Amino acid sequence: MNTETSDGTGETTVRRWLVLAILCASLLLTGLDLTVLHVAVPSLARDLRPSGAELLWIVDVYSLTVAAFLVTCGSLADRVGRRRVVLAGFALFGLASLAAAFAASTAQLIAARAALGLGTALIMAATVGIIRNVFPDDRERALAIGLWTATHSLGTTLGPLAGGLVVEHFRWGAVFLINVPIVVVVLVAGARHIPESHNPAPRRWDVLSVVLSVLGLGVLVFGLKQLTDPAPATAPAIGVGAALLVWFVLRQRSIGHPLLDLGLFRNRRFTAAVLAVFGCFGSYVAMLFLLMQWFQQTGGYSPLQAGAALVPLAVANALGATLAPWVSARLGNRAAMAVALVSFAVALTAFAAAGQTSGYPLVAVLLAVAGFGAGIVMTAGADSITAAVSPHRAGEAAAIQETSFELSAGVGVAVFGSVLAVSYRLAIPALPALAPEDAAAVRESISSVPDVRHHLGPEDAAALHELTAGAFDGGIRIASVAAAVMLLVTAALTANLLRARGNLDPWKSREQC
Repeated sequence: MNTETSDGTGETTVRRWLVLAILCASLLLTGLDLTVLHVAVPSLARDLRPSGAELLWIVDVYSLTVAAFLVTCGSLADRVGRRRVVLAGFALFGLASLAAAFAASTAQLIAARAALGLGTALIMAATVGIIRNVFPDDRERALAIGLWTATHSLGTTLGPLAGGLVVEHFRWGAVFLINVPIVVVVLVAGARHIPESHNPAPRRWDVLSVVLSVLGLGVLVFGLKQLTDPAPATAPAIGVGAALLVWFVLRQRSIGHPLLDLGLFRNRRFTAAVLAVFGCFGSYVAMLFLLMQWFQQTGGYSPLQAGAALVPLAVANALGATLAPWVSARLGNRAAMAVALVSFAVALTAFAAAGQTSGYPLVAVLLAVAGFGAGIVMTAGADSITAAVSPHRAGEAAAIQETSFELSAGVGVAVFGSVLAVSYRLAIPALPALAPEDAAAVRESISSVPDVRHHLGPEDAAALHELTAGAFDGGIRIASVAAAVMLLVTAALTANLLRARGNLDPWKSREQC
């Protein structure tokens, strides 16, 4: 039997799925890069000595750059060619990975991570259009977009484990070298097999909208991160960032060819799905970031052990994503997402109450519950986003979907990382036994404690470790409760929005077709 059948686009069946495999490899890579650095944070912090705010920038600038440029890069890909843009994104991603691997200062690493984010934005924005062009059949395209999205989530979950394997034996910068051989293979395969395509009637590229979105997000998140070490510019930055984003929204509603069509949010099911994905994925990525530090800084885990400790979370997340259609078909999309969000929140609350004194077996169970709930929400929510709009608007919906994923990751780490940093600092009392510079370093970050302890006697060193470990553990618990509260609010809002008539469950409607 010959599988080399062709469709109206001239693409053979085998080539279509080969192109999807190349694109999924790229999304696995970009998802991996979202979290692979989390496990390396303690060793990175000891090497580069970043402040609390700088550390959050190192972790967060990647996802925020992706979110800020995703829609803009999509418009660029429509104009100059999607194949050309996606290959440029791969090339930039590979070069930025090399720069990050050998960064010798905090500023260099932040710049390299921002370049990685721009490369990822080019890749992700172009792949949506490529999938639409290569898969003209609605059912095949829905399956392709679902696999593409799931691959990104898989990469995000596997990032800490991959990072742990690398950091266990090499310097922290080696986590970025994972990208290089994969980028080379994808560049060669992509140049050969990905077809070129353009939008025959691309939207006008509104420069002011681009500037407002990028500056608004950047300034707002800068202000949020400065909450870890408040400065006179903190409140004005938050206010200016919020004002720029409000201006961006008003402009999108007033111009004829908006950069981001906010009219899609008039659909309550679409809005509910975006809200659910935003709240869930932001909490999920923030939890990965916090747990990696918690396991290593106060639990005594090695990088590999810390990555392996998240295996129950990864397995449960994959299982939840796989069973999401079955769960949604039987409970309804509204109940499935609301219950999954509440389950995630309950797991975080129990985790905050139990802490490390309960032992790893209970922590593993709670991680599995959290991962399963998150897997259902992210898969059912992503499908609802595309199912809530007409087929010819699937590309716009997918762009908003991916923007919500990346933006929520950045905001989640910024907010809950700041909660941890502030809680930790407030829990550290005056340290008159230490030199002023050592006391300041300890209050700034727990990563400085091992170096400071070398200057102390055994009893004082043990007391300092116990004090800082308790403060850090308390900060993790407070951040977990904060995330649980946000998940419960998200669950309530999602359930309310999906109560409206006419909001058919996409999984049920598909079964009836």
